[in-house]
Amino acid sequence: MFDLEKVLSSIDTMAAQRPVAAQIVSVANSDDTSAKVLSGILASDVALASRVMKLANSAYFGMRGRVTSLQFAVTVVGFTTVRTMATVALTELDDESRLPENFWDVTTSLALASSTLAPRFGERPQDALCIGLLAQLGAALLHHNDTDGYAELTAEHPDVTTRRTAELRRYGINSLRLTAVALEQWGFPHSMTTRLDEVDDVTSMEGALLRGAFEVAARLTTEDYDTVPIARLTCGQLREDDLVPVLDAVRAGADELRRAMLGD
Repeated sequence: MFDLEKVLSSIDTMAAQRPVAAQIVSVANSDDTSAKVLSGILASDVALASRVMKLANSAYFGMRGRVTSLQFAVTVVGFTTVRTMATVALTELDDESRLPENFWDVTTSLALASSTLAPRFGERPQDALCIGLLAQLGAALLHHNDTDGYAELTAEHPDVTTRRTAELRRYGINSLRLTAVALEQWGFPHSMTTRLDEVDDVTSMEGALLRGAFEVAARLTTEDYDTVPIARLTCGQLREDDLVPVLDAVRAGADELRRAMLGD
């Protein structure tokens, strides 16, 4: 039987092993935290600090090679992004041996698609990047806690939409809802978790951006994928022609984002 409380308590155990990352997740949302304070904490975790620097100097932020201090890097990428990267570290999403197959291929595509599409939905690209990076956290937690069973489930359901239905049947919760529960536990803003909860309601504008991003990611990462009309998924906000530059942008930026997130 799937035990949600056990899964969430396992996150606390992980956090104890990555105290700096856990502290960043805790303080980054505080009104009292400045870039100076956050970079001071971040400096204690060399690997995580290096990833933030790499991301700040990536093509995504347009600052190639110009970010030379950690405090400036925190300012460039933003507190939410630093908090997201700390969450990736403390939940061991940076250890590919513990993740579902193709986890980061899908995640980087999802994150960049969310970010690229964000202005069409009146959203901030950096916030959309973060929700895309964290959306699959629940899938990773299911995999951590039922490795063989979840591997079978993903093999049987390569399409993430039908997979979520199968997750609900098997575990009593789907991966996106589990992501939302975990982020709520850490005090991430309600605006992020609401979007996760609304993805499977095709009539909901709240979930339209992430639904569109999942479709882009599926087209790029799922073999023999049967495409779904993008207008239907996005409440008419996007047409198929709109996706051509998005698919190109995601293909171009995915490897660099992956390297920054994983420290490769």
